[in-house]
Amino acid sequence: MERALHNLIEPPGLIRAFLDHPPEGFRSWTLAQGVPAFSAPFNLLTTVEPALRKKLERLPFSRHWQRWLTPYTCFVGATCTEFAPLPDGTPEAFLRDLLQRALPQHSFIIIKDIPTNSTLIGEPAWQQSQALIAACARHDFVLVEGQALAYVPLDFATIEEFLARMSKARRKDLTRKLKTRTNLRIETLMTGDACFFDAAVLERYYALYLEVYRQSEIHFDCLTPEFLRALLQDATSSGRVFAYEVDGELIGYNLCFVHKGMLLDKYVGFRYPQAREHNLYVISWFHNLQYALAQGLTHYVAGWTDPEIKRHLGASFTLTRHAVHVRNPLLRNLLKPFKRFFEADATWHSQTR
Repeated sequence: MERALHNLIEPPGLIRAFLDHPPEGFRSWTLAQGVPAFSAPFNLLTTVEPALRKKLERLPFSRHWQRWLTPYTCFVGATCTEFAPLPDGTPEAFLRDLLQRALPQHSFIIIKDIPTNSTLIGEPAWQQSQALIAACARHDFVLVEGQALAYVPLDFATIEEFLARMSKARRKDLTRKLKTRTNLRIETLMTGDACFFDAAVLERYYALYLEVYRQSEIHFDCLTPEFLRALLQDATSSGRVFAYEVDGELIGYNLCFVHKGMLLDKYVGFRYPQAREHNLYVISWFHNLQYALAQGLTHYVAGWTDPEIKRHLGASFTLTRHAVHVRNPLLRNLLKPFKRFFEADATWHSQTR
């Protein structure tokens, strides 16, 4: 990871931790110029619109036939990055190396989260991404619309100014929820702090992460305790942990990183039902915004999940594309007319603009 990669808005330490401690059941490796990649079984229904996915899962014998929809897949990128990290040089050479190394062992190859505009990454990185998309088309990749990444441009001076842009009803709802802040003790910790070398503290943080993971609708990458420990103990990555306590009990935290003038909200842990009772999702959102404003940052980047909730909280969105290569030519041709069913976020985004 010595060479700079296009589209990488995170500190390099996150990719190092991912490569050293990939999610459960994943195998991590690197491509040319240190581009991260990983191999994993991938359920093709993961990105299908939730209502349709639930209908399909209720069909007879779904447990059995879904195994055929879970091919062993090579992903270019990492689950800890918002966009696909890309190398310098011609995309053609990169794709030839990728196909040569990945095709024998994988039914699918997915270059995940290719940016569709220069927002957050800059013009040179976007131009490289556009060149990659054009090259993918020449190598029989199918382009599929990706997820909606939430972010907030910090073009306001105060939280009050930010709230004033919203409708009266939304402003009233959020103001009411923010009142429960008075019941919380909020502490800001730096990654590398001595407390993160205490095994009991690490166990508590990982347990709260698992509570969020287990209640999520999508289960793709389950982080390992070793990965979270590596991030929390890394004093070089400009990490910030915002910890929320009630009566001395940790009920939630956000693990964020300050990099390239942005506050990147990466991982969260909540204790249920206490986190819901104290409106921790809303409170942590505005606490992060306030911290980013105080630090003079330009953007708060809030991740891929829960786009409807984040829209309610005032987020903007930028979409990505996935480039998908299917080894079997027949399946490759079948994917094209059905790809719209795998573009739930893009459909949602077009309907809410």
